[in-house]
Amino acid sequence: MFDAHHSGVRPRTDEGHDVRPVQLTFDMERGIARCRVLLSLIAILALYVDPLEPSLTRWLPLSGGAFSVNRYWAGVLIGHLTYSLSLYFLHTRGRIPAALLARVATWGDVLFASLIALVTEGTTSPFYSFFAFAVLSAGMRTGLRSAMAVTGVSVGLYALLIVTSAPGNQAFFIVMRAAYIAITGYLVGYLGQERINQESRIRALEARAQREQIARSLHDGYAQALAAVSWRVSTCRELLRLGRDADAATELAELQAGVDREQDELRGYIRSLVDMEASLTTTSDPQRGTRVSVHSDFEGSAVFVEHVLAILLEGTRNVRRHARADSAVIRARSSAGALAVTIDDDGVGFAPGAAPPWSILSRVAECSGHLSLAREEPNGAHVRIHLPEG
Repeated sequence: MFDAHHSGVRPRTDEGHDVRPVQLTFDMERGIARCRVLLSLIAILALYVDPLEPSLTRWLPLSGGAFSVNRYWAGVLIGHLTYSLSLYFLHTRGRIPAALLARVATWGDVLFASLIALVTEGTTSPFYSFFAFAVLSAGMRTGLRSAMAVTGVSVGLYALLIVTSAPGNQAFFIVMRAAYIAITGYLVGYLGQERINQESRIRALEARAQREQIARSLHDGYAQALAAVSWRVSTCRELLRLGRDADAATELAELQAGVDREQDELRGYIRSLVDMEASLTTTSDPQRGTRVSVHSDFEGSAVFVEHVLAILLEGTRNVRRHARADSAVIRARSSAGALAVTIDDDGVGFAPGAAPPWSILSRVAECSGHLSLAREEPNGAHVRIHLPEG
């Protein structure tokens, strides 16, 4: 009776969408960071072997030539390499929100592209690759609007360099290169926006198909199980009315066992929706009285506050059910336009390689936040959450 839903069709998490948004963002930014380091190294090698003659020599005593090192381009390119390696290190650590690193990287790329153009502008200068990289990364992240903003700033800075630093008889010919940057920016932004639009349409279609599968599974399975529970409860009431207490107790015992099975199946089904292995047991000790201290002081929209309170509640439940802890401290504090949430306990901690709690992580992702596990801290589990205030 209670296994009616087992034959139903259960929705599966699509392989293309089993990566959480937070992790997906960091994966993309790490890829961009690796490309930035590679671009910096290739540019240093290219400038060393290329017989470049710089053009913007009105104010700077620039020189060039094959297998020669000019202190100006060397200083700028070494600075760019240091900047690239620093961003890559920060992405691998995963402690700073991806959105903040992306904003810093976007305008840092434009600034360095302008400096590289200043000290290397010439017939074979690699500066164009740096402007193109800034526009490409912006278009990949957020589409047309961001790419056009970066393109506009890049063209403006490059034109300013030409007007102020190029010899008078060359400025007109050099400034035409700014048009190529503008064309590249528009094409990249347009294609990036089309990619984002197509991905949104695909996600909407997949979500609709999954909702239909979920509705069918709930209707054919769990709704039927609830109907069976209602029928058996009615039977128990009738037995009690007739004074058959022993039969009613037996029926209730069987009913409780069936409801427990349904609860375990439902828990596994819910976890299967996010492509996680079901865990039907709990590590908590019902005799253990874990003491939890909560300190919070924040504000925001009703939706934001609801998300944060749900995160705090789920953190408390996880500590009680799984941590085997004697005590835990949960804090939520606003600072500089962001909310920091920490969950610390003195229990068994997370197993090596364990993923963060999926229910908390999904809410953090919905708030465009970042979650990390402080694995280097001993004794217990330590969760760090950063949320932009809503």
